[in-house]
Amino acid sequence: MKLRTLLIGISFLFLTPVFSFGSSEPDQVPLHSIQADFVQKKHLKILRQPIISTGIFAFQAPRSLRWEYITPIPSILLMHNGKMSKLIKTGDKFTEEKGIGIDAMQLMLGEISNWIEGRFSDNEMFTASFPDAQTIILTPRNQAVGGLISKIELTLGKQKGVLDTVTIFEGPDSYTLMTFTHAVINGDIPTALFTGQ
Repeated sequence: MKLRTLLIGISFLFLTPVFSFGSSEPDQVPLHSIQADFVQKKHLKILRQPIISTGIFAFQAPRSLRWEYITPIPSILLMHNGKMSKLIKTGDKFTEEKGIGIDAMQLMLGEISNWIEGRFSDNEMFTASFPDAQTIILTPRNQAVGGLISKIELTLGKQKGVLDTVTIFEGPDSYTLMTFTHAVINGDIPTALFTGQ
């Protein structure tokens, strides 16, 4: 569960850095909100086929987030006004899961300001390299993170400010690939989407 929470936190960070809040530069998109669909494929050596999850992602400035898994197990991670919660579908309704252990998410959120401003190199957790114009590779700086993740590869999309994929390498025989599609930038998102009400 902690690894899944860390993956969500990482994905959140890597969807937001390619935007710029209030930027006056002509090649950057001022970000107010983003919504996208995602497919997550977890590859493990011991499995013949990857574990596939699908869902939706929504973000609204400054720090509202909804990360919702639709399949195979419906669950929602919400963040709004500094409050985080996780909802699990039980029967026909979602109920809040207590003691969800979101330490990894909180740690990742501490780095958000750097990522939003596009400062990939000013990160305490990862060292960034740029092998080409479409790719960013992040390597953990410390052993605590390195024990869970060996590297992360981001592939930028054709649409300015949108990521196509995030690949999180968790070891020599396992990795998680997240593919984002149908991104909508700066659409109107009701607050209720981030509060679960």
